[in-house]
Amino acid sequence: MAGIGFELKKILKKNTLLSLFEAYGLAGIVSSGPWVLSIVALMVIGVLSIGNVSEDVVVVQFLVIVTYLMAGSLILSGMFQLMLTRFIADQFFSKNQEAVTPNLLGCMVVSSILAVLVGGGLLSFSELSPAIKIAILTSFVVLCNLWLIIIFLSGMKQYYRILTTLLAGYGVMILGSLVFASFGLLGLLSVFAFSQGLITFVFLFFVLRYFPSKKLVAFDFLNPNKIFFSLVLCGVIYNVGVWIDKFSFWMNPVLNVQVIDIFYASYIYDLPIFLAYLAIIPGMAVFMLHMETDFAQSCENFYKTVREGGTLQSIYILKERMVDDCQKSIYQIFKVQGITLALLLLWAKDILEALGIDAAYLHLLYVDLVGVSLQVLVMAILNVMFYLDKRHQALALVTCIVITNYVFTQISIYLGPAFYGYGFTLAMLTTTLMGLIQLNGQFKNLEYQTFMLQD
Repeated sequence: MAGIGFELKKILKKNTLLSLFEAYGLAGIVSSGPWVLSIVALMVIGVLSIGNVSEDVVVVQFLVIVTYLMAGSLILSGMFQLMLTRFIADQFFSKNQEAVTPNLLGCMVVSSILAVLVGGGLLSFSELSPAIKIAILTSFVVLCNLWLIIIFLSGMKQYYRILTTLLAGYGVMILGSLVFASFGLLGLLSVFAFSQGLITFVFLFFVLRYFPSKKLVAFDFLNPNKIFFSLVLCGVIYNVGVWIDKFSFWMNPVLNVQVIDIFYASYIYDLPIFLAYLAIIPGMAVFMLHMETDFAQSCENFYKTVREGGTLQSIYILKERMVDDCQKSIYQIFKVQGITLALLLLWAKDILEALGIDAAYLHLLYVDLVGVSLQVLVMAILNVMFYLDKRHQALALVTCIVITNYVFTQISIYLGPAFYGYGFTLAMLTTTLMGLIQLNGQFKNLEYQTFMLQD
């Protein structure tokens, strides 16, 4: 699944300043585009829609509902994301690419059914109008499927089509919000559902063209002999861990505000953390260009040599090269994300002033920027573990995220406003350190584990 990284490396070989910006820009957009661009688009909609709806509170209601949709869809689709990725990778390895598209469609069917059941069940407790419920449920189902299709973006080399689709989809969402803002909450939610559906189906069209198959739908990915339940748990628990601090604030009766019906928000906490997530683009770009190319190639060479009966000396040499590439990749991420963090810390006050946001959020934004930067490192460490097939160690690491983020967040809430955000940041710091220690041990005993501990 590292195809995009290798293709972007070809762009870098042009050895020009323009090619450098082109490669890193495409890598950043493709790796974090749907999530980051959606935040930007929602911020733009929030600014442009004020004054165009009957009441400004409708804009806040819309943004809060979409935030819940993002959280819920990521958690639910997390059941399938890593499992489906592993299944697809196995199909590529066995040169059975015709199984890719049918199983994607099969996974989308299962995901859609679960989304309807979960979303419909939760909305049954709501007193919103039926039309708004339908718009929310439609958006939820579409988002769950969008996160699944995004898995395939790294396998398709049509980068500018991907970029154009994302920009067009979110452009439609922004323009549509101006046209339909007068219809209130229903208008904004309908535009959101349509634009996300547009992006999803265009991406699906690309997948169908890139991975043709004679079969329409298959459910081989659910075969008990092919399912890795540890990956199912990793996907769900990771997303729960990332969102649990937000849910802690949303569910706290002292800190939350009922925005509309069953949807709550915490104004003191939400805005800085979502602004901070825009800072992940540089780190994600480096993540894709280095981790998914240099390390991925050395990892493939190591295991290929093991499978083909290479000499012990060559295995040792390739292992050392893999460790070196891993260290360099993590260092590059740390360096680029560290520089980004330093610049944003310096400009944070100016950014808040430019956006018209109260300077009271500044301290919390500082803390959240550090936490989000650490999260990029956590993602890189998890990526290495999945390449090494250390699924249970990865499960332990994501469990650490859930436990530490929940416990530290509850402590920060108890200590008061001056400590808000430290729970999330300390959780990511703890997980990063734990992950680095785990990686060190895994590489140290890699030869023994490769030969002696196979199932």
